[in-house]
Amino acid sequence: MEEGKQDFKENFNEGLDKAKEVMDNVTEKASELAGETAEHLVDFAEDTKGKVSELLADESVQKAKDKATEIAAEAKESLEDMTEKASEVLGEASEHLADFAEDAEEEIQEGVKKSKNFFQRLFGK
Repeated sequence: MEEGKQDFKENFNEGLDKAKEVMDNVTEKASELAGETAEHLVDFAEDTKGKVSELLADESVQKAKDKATEIAAEAKESLEDMTEKASEVLGEASEHLADFAEDAEEEIQEGVKKSKNFFQRLFGK
């Protein structure tokens, strides 16, 4: 009987380890996404700086200010969109992970009950 409980505990611990591994992978991917987003923002800022410099050389100061404001608004909107998408992905991943952990716990508890009943019937206790 103890051996059955031990097997289920080991399986449960393996399930938890796998859930932790999935969460680590999700965290790693989110970090990679954040890094890539930062790289794109740096590139965008450099491009914007170059465009503003060109505008200042070619157009009047007021037109350059207007264009710079427009570009800054676009950059802000892009950043908000990327942040929203990253949050959605992380939210979905944590929901799935929480569901997985709950399902695993329920399955293991059910398995423990069934094993206990089996051994009690087998040994007549």
